[in-house]
Amino acid sequence: MTSTLITERLTLTPVALSDYDDLRRLWADAAFIQHIFAEPLSPEDVWFRLLRDIGHWEALGHGNWTIRLKETGEHVGSVGVLDFHRTLDPPFDAPELGWGVAPRFQGQGLAFEALSAALAWCDDALNAPRTVCMISPENGPSLALANRAGYAPYTETTYKGEAVILLERLAA
Repeated sequence: MTSTLITERLTLTPVALSDYDDLRRLWADAAFIQHIFAEPLSPEDVWFRLLRDIGHWEALGHGNWTIRLKETGEHVGSVGVLDFHRTLDPPFDAPELGWGVAPRFQGQGLAFEALSAALAWCDDALNAPRTVCMISPENGPSLALANRAGYAPYTETTYKGEAVILLERLAA
């Protein structure tokens, strides 16, 4: 099964070393990280995340895709099928979906388009009966996107001292 996904407006490819400069700019954007981290990531932390994401694909056959506009190649963000072995109570027991789109691309339906492609891939390639995600209760746009994609909350908990909502989606 191919790991490159093509949608009407987007190309999703597994993260690669060539994504580093775009990821460095994205993770330095205070508006982008506001519901994820307290402070922008350092270039070193972005590098470690990039290597983790490449390793995810190598070890598990899935991970984060880089989202780019098909027409221009502009970096939009990322979406992924993940297994981070998070320290959560209750623990995740299904593939985790995660996503993030640069603020200048938000509100255009691109995140939904990318997430829909990733979920279709996940349903087909992993044959998992359900997927999960974790979202800050203050992140209204991401909660709305999760709902639109078929996710529903199943519990509230904390992760690294922060309140989060855990959501699940049954496979199509």
